[in-house]
Amino acid sequence: MSKLKELSSDTLIYGISSVIARFINYLLVPLYTDTEVFATNEYGIVVKAFVGIAFLNVVFTMGMESAYLRYAKNRDEAKDFFKTIQGFLSVTTVLLFIILWLLFPAAAPSLSLENNVSIYLMILGILAFDTLAIVPFAELRLVRKSILFAAIKTGNVLVNVGLNLYLILVLGYGIEAVFISNIIASFLTAIATFIATAKLLSGSFNKVHLRTALYFGLPFIPAGIAHVMNEGLDRFFLGSMGTETIERLYGAGLIGDDIAGVYGGCYKVGVFMLLFIQMFRMAWQPFFMRHSSEPEAPALFASVFKYYNMIAAILFITISLFVNDIVAIKIPFTESTLLGENYWFGLQIVPVILMAYWFQGMYMNFSAGIFITEQTKRLPQITIIGALITIAGNIILVPKIGMMGSAWATLCSYAVMAGLLYWYSNKVYKVPYSLIRAALVILISASVIIIKPRIVDLTQASWMANLILLFSGAALIAIINLNTSLLPRRG
Repeated sequence: MSKLKELSSDTLIYGISSVIARFINYLLVPLYTDTEVFATNEYGIVVKAFVGIAFLNVVFTMGMESAYLRYAKNRDEAKDFFKTIQGFLSVTTVLLFIILWLLFPAAAPSLSLENNVSIYLMILGILAFDTLAIVPFAELRLVRKSILFAAIKTGNVLVNVGLNLYLILVLGYGIEAVFISNIIASFLTAIATFIATAKLLSGSFNKVHLRTALYFGLPFIPAGIAHVMNEGLDRFFLGSMGTETIERLYGAGLIGDDIAGVYGGCYKVGVFMLLFIQMFRMAWQPFFMRHSSEPEAPALFASVFKYYNMIAAILFITISLFVNDIVAIKIPFTESTLLGENYWFGLQIVPVILMAYWFQGMYMNFSAGIFITEQTKRLPQITIIGALITIAGNIILVPKIGMMGSAWATLCSYAVMAGLLYWYSNKVYKVPYSLIRAALVILISASVIIIKPRIVDLTQASWMANLILLFSGAALIAIINLNTSLLPRRG
C-alpha cells in the first residue's frame, strides 16, 4: 500500500501542476475559438500546425526520453548517459533544423503556410528548444524532483498564455501570436531545464551508452509517428473534405479548414481526461522502473490498473454528462464561453474522444512489461497497426459521418493498440490484470451515456438526470472495483 501511496503522491504533484498549467492554457481555447479573434479556418491552420509539431517532435527526440528513463536509473552511470544523449540530440537537432528549412517549399502547403515563412521557422524553433529540454525533464522525473518539474512546466504555460493574451488582445496580432508565444516559452523552458540539470554534463560521452540508448529508443520513432497519426491525422482528413460532403453534413458556408477547426476545438474539451492520463504517465513510467525487480511488482501493477480504470470511468461519465454545461461556462469579464458557440455542433464527438483517451491510458498501463523486459521492438508493430486503423477508419467514415467518423476511428485505434500491447506485454511479463472487471466498468460507463436521453425525458430536468446517472454509475463502478470477491482475477 505504501508503494501505491508513492505513486499517488507523485501523480498528485504532477497532476496539480498539470491541472493548473492545462487550465491556464485552456483559457486560450475561448480566445482562439472566438470568431472575432480567429476565423474557424484560421484556427484550423493552428490545429494542423501543432499536429505537425507533434509529428516532428517524435523524429527530433528519437525515443531518447524513454531510453534515459530506462538506463539512467543506475545512478552511477546517469551522468555519462545524460552527457551522451544530450550531446547527441544537440547535434541531430541542428541537422534536422537545416534539413527541414530546406524542405520548406514542399512542407509548407500541407500546413497551409505557403506564404508564411516566419511561422514555419518558429515551428522549427519550437521543435529545437523542446527537444533540448526532453532529457533534462526526464532526469527530474527520474529523481522525483516533481515540484521543480511542475514549477518549470507551469512557468512555460504562464509565459505562453501571457504572451498570447498580450499579442492578440493588446497588439492585435493574428495567428502568428500563437507561435511567437510558444517559441519564447520553449526557449525559456530549455534554459531553465539546462540550469536545473547542468551538473550532469560533467559526465563523459560514451559511444557504448549511445548505441545502447539508440537500440532501445529508435523503435519509439515509428511508434511515436504512428501515435501522432492516431492523434492528429484526422484533422487533415477533415480539412480535405469536399464541399458537397460538408454541405450534406453541416450545411453551407463552411470549408474543410472550418471543420478541422471545429473538430480540434471540441477535441480540446477532452482536456480533463487528458490531464489525468498525462499526470498518470509522468508518475507511472519512473514508478514501474523503480519497482520492476521486486517480487510483488506484478500484483502492484494490477492494483494500479484497477484504480486507474475506476478514476477514468468516473471522469468519463462526469464530462460526458455535463459537456454542454461545461462549454457554456462564461469567461469572467468577457462575453466568451469556454468554447465558442460556433463550435458546439461538434460536441457529439466528446464522449467518443474521452473513451479513446481512456484506452490510451490502458495502453500506458500495459507498457510496463515491454519496458521492463526491453521488448520495445513490439511498439512500432502495435502503433503502426493502430495508425492503419486510423487511416482506414477516416477514409471510410469521414465521407459518411464527418467528425464522428474521425472520432470513432481514433477510439477503435486505441482500443486495438491497448489489446495488442496487453497481449505482447503479458507474454513477457505476467501481470494479473482483471480484464473482465475493466470490461464491465467500460460497459457501465458507456451505458450511462447511452440511456441519458431516456432519463432526461422521465425527469424533465437535465441536471437532475445527470446527477442521478453520475451517482448511480459511480456507485456501480466502485462496487465492481473494490469488491475483491465479486470477480476472479485473470491475466
